[in-house]
Amino acid sequence: MSGNAPSLAAPAPTPQKPKIAGMIAIGVWIAVAVAFVIYFATAFDTTLIARFGWSYLSGLWVTVSLVAVSFVLGALVSLPVALGRMANNPVAGGLAFAFVYFFRGTPLIAQIFLVYYGFGQFHGFFEAIGMWWFFREAWYCGLLSLALNTAAYQAEILRGAIESVPKGQWEGGRSLGLPRTVIFFKIVMPQALIVALRPYANEIILMIKASAIVAIITVYDLFGETRQAYSRTYDFQTYVWAALLYLALVEALRHATNWAERRLTVHLKR
Repeated sequence: MSGNAPSLAAPAPTPQKPKIAGMIAIGVWIAVAVAFVIYFATAFDTTLIARFGWSYLSGLWVTVSLVAVSFVLGALVSLPVALGRMANNPVAGGLAFAFVYFFRGTPLIAQIFLVYYGFGQFHGFFEAIGMWWFFREAWYCGLLSLALNTAAYQAEILRGAIESVPKGQWEGGRSLGLPRTVIFFKIVMPQALIVALRPYANEIILMIKASAIVAIITVYDLFGETRQAYSRTYDFQTYVWAALLYLALVEALRHATNWAERRLTVHLKR
């Protein structure tokens, strides 16, 4: 039999029908959301805004300042930690690994308690060296805890971003006779930071949400002010307003990240 046999066309995939259980679950969630919106609209109390509006704004400023300062301090600490993670020196690599392993592997609330309550046990020592003014304030303890925690995560972000830069960038810099530090800070780091932009934004968003924990140690951030408002009214709308402010903060950061990414990667678009 000469010639090739005609190839049979593959049967078209049969479209799967949505499962009844999934449709019921979606319907339930939609019903819950609609009921919540209706209840919130009918029970809306404008007097809460008049009573606690300035307190919410004060707490929002504390949250923003706490996250911003701790993120910057964490970025400063993360650079030597990231370099230590990439170093061939076993001592530097071991210390950097231990730092990252501890602060990424333990709960943030435990780290805050260790700083706030643990360092308070050494009141006499810190007072003798003139550092008790720092550790007696809950805001500074929360700042230190958040900075060390985010430094561990930022170190891994930065390490991955640096290692993603092609080796040819190093070789090109060496061929021009540039010092190693100039190659790193002028050629490698700018490219690495573009890669790390999205992970950095995600880290800030996680910090914004995690910063609510500092309310436990009497820092009156947004969540701390919300707890105060709820303790005076027992109205769950106080938490709804806090959630909306957190959502607005995250959305503003997301749009800022999108804008920065478009500006920094304009040369990559054709």
